[in-house]
Amino acid sequence: MASVAFDKYEGLGNDFIVVAAHDESTVDAAFARRVCDRHFGVGADGVLLVLPPRDATRAARMKVINADGSVPEMCGNGLRCVALHLARARRLDRGELHIETGAGDRACEIAGDQVTVDMGLVTVVGPRELVVDGEMVASTLADAGNPHAILFGDFSRERVERLGPQIATHVAFAAGTNVEFARVAGGGIDLVVWERGVGITLACGTGACATAAVACSAELVPYDQAVDVRLPGGTLFVTIEQATGRAIMRGPARHVFRGSYDF
Repeated sequence: MASVAFDKYEGLGNDFIVVAAHDESTVDAAFARRVCDRHFGVGADGVLLVLPPRDATRAARMKVINADGSVPEMCGNGLRCVALHLARARRLDRGELHIETGAGDRACEIAGDQVTVDMGLVTVVGPRELVVDGEMVASTLADAGNPHAILFGDFSRERVERLGPQIATHVAFAAGTNVEFARVAGGGIDLVVWERGVGITLACGTGACATAAVACSAELVPYDQAVDVRLPGGTLFVTIEQATGRAIMRGPARHVFRGSYDF
């Protein structure tokens, strides 16, 4: 039986199995589904594979596999966890690391357990009305390196659990989408995310950036200022640059434990 060494990390409760490997064949979708199972495995929202970079000037390459075995383009909280993992391996308490992702290279600034990430361009695609269970649902689409459908309003847990999976797999989205349920209040944003391939998570970095970008474009929160995006697991601080459309995200990451998994 193969044994895979891993480290468990979390970013505001969005938790991951981090595996350092020489190539992508080390783990696959079946491994991700089993190890992420919270009853029969280790338990996580996804697996983060840390690979050698294609560009030697970069620190590493990150591949994400969701708990259901699907592969998204990007994961903001996961990126902070990988940055901290690399910093710990290099015994860096502070410094900058560049990491390759499926959505492009990302610069990560480490300061203790806080990681600031240049998340790149976030594109506000525009409004989209969807018919869900016979109900017309208004959303705004955005691209943060991966797809998002953002809904603004007051949403009960029951409504999130009902609408989330139906919008995430809606026929309008060929590759599926992440779904954000947002409420602007107190100068910040309260946010719950239904992540594609995972479900409701305690935090979502790309979702926070996509939601902040849409809120800025609608003049609900200001550009060029850090906006508190309050998720169930804690707060991310997101700045959307008006001139460039780039998102800067700051938040914590934490190493939980190390182990090995017999697969």
